Amino acid sequence: MMYRLFTAIFVLLLMTPPILHASETPYVLGPQDRLRIMVFGEPDLSGEFSLDDIGQISMPLIGPVALGGLARQDAETLIAARFAQGYLRNPSVSIDIIAYRPFYILGEVNNPGAYEFATGLSVLKAVAIAGGFTYRANESQFDLVREQGDTVTELTASPITLIQPGDILRIRERYF
Repeated sequence: MMYRLFTAIFVLLLMTPPILHASETPYVLGPQDRLRIMVFGEPDLSGEFSLDDIGQISMPLIGPVALGGLARQDAETLIAARFAQGYLRNPSVSIDIIAYRPFYILGEVNNPGAYEFATGLSVLKAVAIAGGFTYRANESQFDLVREQGDTVTELTASPITLIQPGDILRIRERYF
């Protein structure tokens, strides 16, 4: 009896697709992300900034700063280092992400397009946001294109795969 239980659990674990958790891969900043950057003790240098098409922002005193492809903590360190180059003594910088870049969904959904990202968004939830499947949709396998910095990864996703900002989700057509 116990052997069957362990065997069933083992088979279930093997068949369950891996789930990506936010803690496994740090979020990488990219174009269209909106940030609140706070420089401690310097309200004139703090504010809200949007990354442009090449992943840069323009800040007072230090000018353009390339943040695209960096994790939030790395961006904080970079901005602090730029302010420390003759402008501020021991700057302390904090970054909050106000709005993430959109995700895109195309293929066999009723309303393909760009949609606002929300934390905890799975493939199935993204399909629901896009108006549901069409009658021709393959409802079990999906294509996902994910950019992280300079790396573009193409994945086969399941309904429970987590979507990240900037992902492109394609819903396949079924054959029968």
